[in-house]
Amino acid sequence: MRNTFIISMSWLFISSSIASADLVHEFKSPAFSGTGYSAHMLSQEQLTFNRRKDIDDKAQREADRLERELENTVLNKFIRNLESRIYATLSKQMVDNMFAACGEEDQPACANTGTTEVEGATITWTKDETDGSITLVIDGPDGYTEITIPGAGEFNF
Repeated sequence: MRNTFIISMSWLFISSSIASADLVHEFKSPAFSGTGYSAHMLSQEQLTFNRRKDIDDKAQREADRLERELENTVLNKFIRNLESRIYATLSKQMVDNMFAACGEEDQPACANTGTTEVEGATITWTKDETDGSITLVIDGPDGYTEITIPGAGEFNF
């Protein structure tokens, strides 16, 4: 009997300490619960944006690397060097004609004007016979430039 009493008393204490409550299921994810949803969406959007940007940056770096490799082939280096030498020779010929000493026995007559066209730009020079000054005009798609070079007597080196 004593055992029954102890068991019934224990049962009473245990049942009074256990409080019944409604079982409520709540999602921890803000995508389902709605609590903190805007912050959750901003975080998701930021992660997506960063991933896409990293992928785009990596693709751009690779494209730039391939373009640099194509520009630095031996053939392209040769073409750039040849083009540079041709332009240097043309500019030297133009300068020689602009500053030619007219009236001397090796060059009795020389031109007082000259024109050439280079990649859509017209380059014209004119020498003034009275003071020896030279006017160089470059008229191209990027704009108009005029340079006046003083006569040979004005240079004091």
